[in-house]
Amino acid sequence: MDAAEVRSSNPHPAIHGGSGGGGGYTLPAVRFANEDILFCIDVGPETLAEMKVNGPNGRPYTRLDSIKQAIMLFVHSKLSINPDHRFAFSALSKSTYWLRKEFSSEVDASLSALRGLSVDSSASQADLTQLFKVATHEAKKSRAQNRIFRVILIYCRSSMPPQSQLPSTLKLFTLDVMYLHDKPGPDNCPQVVYDTLVDALERISEFEGYIFESGQGLTRALFRNMCQLLCHPQQRCIQDELDLPKSLVKKSPAADALQGDDNSVISSQ
Repeated sequence: MDAAEVRSSNPHPAIHGGSGGGGGYTLPAVRFANEDILFCIDVGPETLAEMKVNGPNGRPYTRLDSIKQAIMLFVHSKLSINPDHRFAFSALSKSTYWLRKEFSSEVDASLSALRGLSVDSSASQADLTQLFKVATHEAKKSRAQNRIFRVILIYCRSSMPPQSQLPSTLKLFTLDVMYLHDKPGPDNCPQVVYDTLVDALERISEFEGYIFESGQGLTRALFRNMCQLLCHPQQRCIQDELDLPKSLVKKSPAADALQGDDNSVISSQ
């Protein structure tokens, strides 16, 4: 069970004690549903863009390198919270295809799936229609097992927004998006792409879906946002009220400005 995975099934908890106050109350505890999480990882040519961190060989990590590390951080952390969560993996080229269709709680299964990732240099515009069809189908199977279904889409294209046709049945799964992009320019329109992803998320997501973006090439921003996605969909506040992570020390104005540089390219308004 996730940390603090208890909630009230009764909006009006039972209150004990007299009218003078001082009484206690009971809060009925129930388990939150275990998750089936499908990662969908962009494998277009822009995943080869370099991050601002060098690897052991002195060469910069690519977006794809950093994405793999962030996913494994997520898997290890999620399983340490609740070992009954399960993961499957797909990739996004022009459309979506499976890397590992069977949902598993085994870390080695996640590692094996990520080793199968390869960049498709011919990919241009992405179509999310198949991803949403697959997620709708798999979500129905998860519901039959009293589980909930979530898609985490990691998208890296800046030049054109993805296409999609939404399934006829909506709100069967939660959609989270991590968007790594280039800075705006004559050939790039990251704001348009971001707005398209937000629109799909708001129309399709069962629980509160989160979308994070970074155009600075900073691995710390990717890892921080991936850690925020550890939050169970049934425990979430709306993203506008999300105020994490909290600093353990009082930051100077200069530090606040530096923190803001991670996500200063795209407007969420």
